[in-house]
Amino acid sequence: MLVTGVARQLGGRFVRRILRDPQVDRVVAVDAVPPEHHLGGAEFIQADIRQPTIARVLAETGADTVVHLDVTGTALGGGSRTTVKETNVIGTMQLLGACQKSPNVKRLVVKSSTNVYGSAPRDPAVFTETTSAKSLPSGGFAKDAVEVEGYVRGFARRRPDVAVCVLRFANILGPTAETPLAAYFSLPVLPTVFGYDPRLQFVHEDDVIEVLRIGSHEPERGTLNSGTFNIAGDGVLLLSQCSRRLGRPTVPLLLPAVTWAGSLVRTLGMTDFSPEQIRLLTHGRVVSTVQMRETLGFRPRYTTAGTFEDFARSQGPGLLPPEAVAGAVDRIAALAPAGGDPLAAPAHPPTPSAN
Repeated sequence: MLVTGVARQLGGRFVRRILRDPQVDRVVAVDAVPPEHHLGGAEFIQADIRQPTIARVLAETGADTVVHLDVTGTALGGGSRTTVKETNVIGTMQLLGACQKSPNVKRLVVKSSTNVYGSAPRDPAVFTETTSAKSLPSGGFAKDAVEVEGYVRGFARRRPDVAVCVLRFANILGPTAETPLAAYFSLPVLPTVFGYDPRLQFVHEDDVIEVLRIGSHEPERGTLNSGTFNIAGDGVLLLSQCSRRLGRPTVPLLLPAVTWAGSLVRTLGMTDFSPEQIRLLTHGRVVSTVQMRETLGFRPRYTTAGTFEDFARSQGPGLLPPEAVAGAVDRIAALAPAGGDPLAAPAHPPTPSAN
């Protein structure tokens, strides 16, 4: 098995997990830079997938399964957005070209994202794997993911003998998650779009590792692990619920101001507050996971709410601790008359006195 993107925490965790699988004899870990974490007993090869040398690496190792994790929205170390895009798009092209030439490759697993659906005001309530985006992403990681999936579909047509599994992950969160949304939720104050409270879905990094493991093996009886699958935890959370659970105040801004704030945040290097992420935080996105359960046979351990709870614990207390907020809500409720709402208007306006 050959795994790309191992210098990142997610890639390193997957390598260490798959090494414990009795069905895997050898794991070759590839990245352009040496990882700072250990890779267990995996063989590390320093190679840039943007370069044709990846074809030689694949040929020399004779790998029959390729797990492509080097598709991401965040730069590694001091990398730039240009480097990320080149790795996502050009690197995927080079890797697929190497896979096409290799007679040994029988299975390909690609890490993708539900970002391919975009975020628009007229989106359906729930996206399925066959739903077309109302508005294709115009830039950033979302556009990269669309291009990557296009190249993967072309590869699948040219090599029908290879089982191809594309996993479209919802926003990945967890204690060690390295994603733009994790960076956004780590800000002390969360800029939001005035008048919008989007629905969000999350998938826990532990569930990401497990579904990657499932996709990299031969399917079990009654399942099929080739095709395209949405991967997300059950349920949804509103952005306002997320901010309360983090204890972080929000600053509602008009959309032009949010766009300006995003540019400022990117300039300061705090997080990748891209236009696509602003659209997500405006309109939200929810996907169906029926195929994940019924066809792939995967059931996440964590719900969307459970994923966010685990992430929130790793962030520490915010400026507005949730316990304090809950206590304030309880005190307000105690002031309400029996069966009433202290903030609600009277059921009937007072009758004016007759003169």
